[in-house]
Amino acid sequence: MQLKPVERVASITPADFKAAYYQTLKPLVITDLAKQWPAYHKWNWDYFRSLIGEVQVGVYNNVKSDAYTPINTADGYMKFGEYIDTILLSPSGLRIFLFNLFEHAPRITEDFWWPGELAKGFVRRFPMLFVGGAGSVTHMHFDMDLSHIFHTQFCGRKRVLLFPFEEQHKIYRKPWEVLSMVNFEKYFDSQNNKLNRLQYPALDLARGYEVILDHGETLFMPAGYWHHMEYIDNGFAMSLRAIQSSLNGKLKGAWNLFGMRNIDTLMKKTAPNWWYQIKKEKSILAAHREIERQSV
Repeated sequence: MQLKPVERVASITPADFKAAYYQTLKPLVITDLAKQWPAYHKWNWDYFRSLIGEVQVGVYNNVKSDAYTPINTADGYMKFGEYIDTILLSPSGLRIFLFNLFEHAPRITEDFWWPGELAKGFVRRFPMLFVGGAGSVTHMHFDMDLSHIFHTQFCGRKRVLLFPFEEQHKIYRKPWEVLSMVNFEKYFDSQNNKLNRLQYPALDLARGYEVILDHGETLFMPAGYWHHMEYIDNGFAMSLRAIQSSLNGKLKGAWNLFGMRNIDTLMKKTAPNWWYQIKKEKSILAAHREIERQSV
């Protein structure tokens, strides 16, 4: 893989952001955006425990999905307070994914504000919380609705690996899914990573970015960007989503949500192993075509 660091700025003007990052679909870390929010100092484990400690939440483990796994299906359920106690007690791979905390504690929307000067089309009903124990992993994927994402990290550090959407075949996208065939877990550790470059040779051609996010830092992920995340410490993050302005972007996102996902779920229920093998073969074929194209 050919990786470079994500550019970082303390702050940026709307004009510069739109010209250099939003319109060019280039990621950026804005280090001081969230430092203006009450949430920067206010949000911690005790605060969340007091607000929603009794709320039942879905939890996810580090196991990569297989032929039978519907997308975004929880591996178990527990109360939010119990979950916090679990990850603070010892390292845990359990994480909470796409949790709309604000439905249960709506007043905390007063703790931050939307960066409407940087982007339009924010989905204000769905600011989402992502929580993970040290060592938990969000496997490589792109967001199905193809929104632009402003992802702000709190209470800990997180490592993020990013690829533009067009790198999809070099990282072995599963057809009819938003996931990669490859396990990128500990990709940065030459001794312990699970990358199989003999099995996935097109990975060497993939061009992407990497970054470590710290408390209060906001990562702008343009629409369609592939991302793999590993929690270095116990922590949580909030994602603010902005729908693409173009009709084409909106239609592609709608197709992924209501067409592609339903077809894939149906096939996983009716012919899971056959369907998985078909997708695996197509993924490898598309990657080989990328290798051939690069060698010309």
